[in-house]
Amino acid sequence: MTTKKIAHHDAKLGILDHCQISGSKKLFEGIDLGHQPPCSALLTEKTLREPETHYPLRLMICPESGLGQLDYVVDGKILFPIEYSYRPGITPPLKDHLGLLAGEIVDKLNLKEKSLCVDVGSNDGTLLSFFRTHGMRVAGVEPTNMAKVAVKELKIPTIQKFFTEAVAKEVVKKHGKAQVVTFTNVFAHISALGEVMRGITRLLDKDGVAVTESQYLLDVFEGGQFDQAYHDHIRIYSLKSLVKLFQYYGMEVFDAKRAKGREGSIRVYAGWKGAHPINKSVKDLLAVEEKSGMFTEKGWAKFRKNVERARLQLLDLAHKARKEGKLFVADSAPTRGVVLMNYYGLDKTLVPYISNLPKAEKNGKFVPGTHNPIVSNEIILKDKPDYILILAWHYADFIIKNWKAKGVKAKFVIPLPEFKIID
Repeated sequence: MTTKKIAHHDAKLGILDHCQISGSKKLFEGIDLGHQPPCSALLTEKTLREPETHYPLRLMICPESGLGQLDYVVDGKILFPIEYSYRPGITPPLKDHLGLLAGEIVDKLNLKEKSLCVDVGSNDGTLLSFFRTHGMRVAGVEPTNMAKVAVKELKIPTIQKFFTEAVAKEVVKKHGKAQVVTFTNVFAHISALGEVMRGITRLLDKDGVAVTESQYLLDVFEGGQFDQAYHDHIRIYSLKSLVKLFQYYGMEVFDAKRAKGREGSIRVYAGWKGAHPINKSVKDLLAVEEKSGMFTEKGWAKFRKNVERARLQLLDLAHKARKEGKLFVADSAPTRGVVLMNYYGLDKTLVPYISNLPKAEKNGKFVPGTHNPIVSNEIILKDKPDYILILAWHYADFIIKNWKAKGVKAKFVIPLPEFKIID
């Protein structure tokens, strides 16, 4: 175990001009999405009339480490305010995904009953609830009020704080060392990367394993998924970058796989060096990455051309619909959708509203930057729109199937990874 502080791993707020893993300053631009508001800064009727703060949103690539990262860090307290609402438990495909993940971890690691599983960024406690059904002890760490939801509704013990080395010590004091610590869609979010890594080394037992599932740079690169780059995601990992990161802390990645979650994630298992045999999957996936061209400037120049083509196709359709008097609306309000709406310039004159699940906390609010109102999706059945833009395009099959079952006859617009219209 090492708790040594590595200066360049803990990014300061503001401009980030070096790779957060290797420390290299030889970075090149993946894509510049301009200045955008934080995705979580949803507006109310009152704040619609107040100034909005926008921050640079540019994805940089470090060929040395293989990391994709933003070149500007926004304060986590702004990005994840205490009232931040993200509930995996109300999205069926995501809930199912987390249930399968818990089962895979328990089986793969052959966890004994009452082993401690800790989830960092535990939200409403959904993943931990599945671990508990497998007979595990559980504990969550969650800085927002979703921690209260986890405690009240699921009885999941949760510390309502940002994860740090000190919080890791607090978990150990209350619950003991962890056999598993999970990070699902959160390992890329915390600017103080070194703080997180030191926390992991404090928290894990001698045979413990860290499991991370994050947006995968290779899927972003291959699928033109620019909407994965937003201020919450300071880093977008490749396997190459994760292998290098864990080595700094006396750990190693011993298993890796591409996961379907969020239309392209990478799931890695990391333990203490020498504690687990290294699966062939690690070597194989590293080779795929090297052959892909995603660590080259030429590769990202092609990426930008593909993004621009998809953008123009969607804008042409939206403007044509407006000119013809047809109703063009959006459905689902994922965080990544804020990036797409702002980068494309889809304000409320083009997209009068975004429909969302009836129980979602985002309903009644407005998209920052473009000011589209977010409303209950019951409006779709009433308005019968001509076009429905699926912002949660990674769940498009599920969403379209549900709407068609309800008799919706609209044309469904899928913006990414390839622009298409489904009748």
